Amino acid sequence: MDADRLLGDFLRARRQTTTLDQVGLPPGDHRRRTPGLRREEVAMLAGVSTDYYIRLEQGRERHPSDQVLDALAQVLQLDAWATDHLHELARPKAIKRTEVPTDRVSPTLERLMLSWQNNPAVVVNRRLDVLAGNSLGVALYEGLDHSDNLLRLTFLNPDARVFYRDWEKDAASKTAQLHTASAADHDDPLLLELIEELSRESADFQRMWARHDVRAKTTDSVRFHHHYAGDLTLSYEAFTVNSCPGQDLFIFQAEPGSPSEQALAKLQSRVASLT
Repeated sequence: MDADRLLGDFLRARRQTTTLDQVGLPPGDHRRRTPGLRREEVAMLAGVSTDYYIRLEQGRERHPSDQVLDALAQVLQLDAWATDHLHELARPKAIKRTEVPTDRVSPTLERLMLSWQNNPAVVVNRRLDVLAGNSLGVALYEGLDHSDNLLRLTFLNPDARVFYRDWEKDAASKTAQLHTASAADHDDPLLLELIEELSRESADFQRMWARHDVRAKTTDSVRFHHHYAGDLTLSYEAFTVNSCPGQDLFIFQAEPGSPSEQALAKLQSRVASLT
C-alpha cells in the first residue's frame, strides 16, 4: 500500500461513485468510458484547476490546503467520517513504532468483561483481531473458522454468509472500518499483510475495498444466525480503550423482551452448563 497514492486512490474511487445528478450537472454526453464524474468536472466544482486536481489523483501534489479538501469533500458528497478520512490522508500523523498499541488486553479490562454475564463483549484492534472476550462473547463466535479475526471470518469462511444474516452489509462495514484503520496506521506491516491476503483470497473483498468507503466503529445492530441459539439481532456500542489506543471494546445487547433476548439467554445457559 503506497502511502503517496492513498489520497489519490480515495479521490478517484469517490469521484467514480458520484453522479452528475448528485452534483446538479446536466446529463450531457452519455458515452462515458468510466462511471461517475470526470476529473475536469470535479476540478470545476471545487474551484481548482484541472491540472492541479490531476496532480492530486496522481500523488504528485501532496499538500492541498484545508479549503481545497473541504471543497472536494462537498463536491464528492462525503459525510463527516469520509471528510475526516480525506484530511487524514492528506496530513497523515506520524506514528512511532514504539507507541503502537500492543495486542494484549489489560487484566483490569478482562476482569471487567468477565463480570458481565448477560452481554457478549469482545476487544479488537485496528485489524479486527479478536484480542479478548468474555464467555458469552466467545460463545457467540464458537465453532467458526477464523474467529480470531473478524475480517478473515467474514471473507474467508463460507459459513460467514449464514452466520451474518446481512452478510453484504456487515462485510462492507468491516471493510470500511479497515480503510479507516489503514489511514491511521498505513505502514503497519501486519495490517498490510492482512489487506494483501484478503485481496488475494476474496474477490468480494477486492470489490468492497476498491470503493474506499470509510466508517468508524461506533454503534449498529447485527443479525446473527448462531448454530445453537438460532437467530439473534444484537445492537452494539463500541468504546475506545483509552489505556491502549487502537483497541476497541464491543458490547452487544438484545432488545428487552424480544426473541433475541430469549435466544441470548439460551446461549447463556449453555455457557453456564459448560463452566
